[in-house]
Amino acid sequence: MDMLHPQRSLNEEDKMATSIARVTTISARSDVGFDDAVKAGVERAAQTLRNVSGAWVKEQKVELVDGKVTQYHVVLEVTFVLED
Repeated sequence: MDMLHPQRSLNEEDKMATSIARVTTISARSDVGFDDAVKAGVERAAQTLRNVSGAWVKEQKVELVDGKVTQYHVVLEVTFVLED
């Protein structure tokens, strides 16, 4: 039953469009740049998690040595869709 329209029941198309996702936090780092850290983090997450559908960068920071950037760190929120 559709909660907004109680007289209407969900058809098969409506049921298939429903999905549940979970978000997990990971961190990644690179000595190349932020983009490289994000790419490495997402690719690594996809090796372990099934159905990864997206990610957003929650934090960025750098490590410095003698005033020069040596490491780029990112914290990612990775979304993956749960299987039925």
